[in-house]
Amino acid sequence: MRTRFDNETWIIEAGADVINRKHSHGAGALTPLDRLIYCLWVADYGMRNAGDLDTALDLYANFQSEAAQIAKQLSLQATCEAFELPSDDLQQQYFERFDEICDEIKSRLSTG
Repeated sequence: MRTRFDNETWIIEAGADVINRKHSHGAGALTPLDRLIYCLWVADYGMRNAGDLDTALDLYANFQSEAAQIAKQLSLQATCEAFELPSDDLQQQYFERFDEICDEIKSRLSTG
């Protein structure tokens, strides 16, 4: 049975993997799914550490628009809908949508 902490742990670990790959091989080595994971990691970092998306914007100003664009490209409907929200709405609904976003991205990882 999955717990809320499963996805919290997953995004921390998956984000760290993407960051390490970026530092080792350059940004060009990242797949669209890697970039989406990074955008989600940025949003999660801001929300869990500062309680808002301002810190996320400081880390990567384009995280929200890039996440929406990539999610749309990859046909990840729930993720796309979340990141297409106005920033204030995304911030307010982030924790309600978090597990669905993570599960949708993880399902894409498992199917390639």
